[in-house]
Amino acid sequence: MEVPIDNLAGYLMEHKVKPSYARIRVMEYLKEKRSHPTVDEIYHELVKEIPTLSKTTVYNTLNTFIEAGLVRLVTIEDNEARYDMDVSDHGHFKCECCGRIFDFEINLDSLDAKGLELFSVDEKNVYYKGTCSKCLDNNKKIKKQEVIYE
Repeated sequence: MEVPIDNLAGYLMEHKVKPSYARIRVMEYLKEKRSHPTVDEIYHELVKEIPTLSKTTVYNTLNTFIEAGLVRLVTIEDNEARYDMDVSDHGHFKCECCGRIFDFEINLDSLDAKGLELFSVDEKNVYYKGTCSKCLDNNKKIKKQEVIYE
């Protein structure tokens, strides 16, 4: 879903979220930086512009967005919470070499989850880990150079 930056205040109000300056800036950051940022990344970038901003405000803002269905919490690693403005069904791939997280399309309804027939599933997440194509290419180049220099 594409939300124009100039209408983020209206978008927040439509979802019953009071559009404070900090909330609008956090939402703009998430819209512009599709890198699945952490609270620290968001805070360190925005505090340059909003000196009174606290990490608590960023946490509270993100939790408000999650409760309103505007943002998805991505927890591929136990100790690392990341945030995604794309709340549509999709998977996440984390490169264990460079740490980047990539979105990929997946039909979550086609996943065969045996043993949950009597359960009510509220949320589905698919996380993969491995090495991204860019890191694979870099590793191939490094290995080629090592062979040349040996």
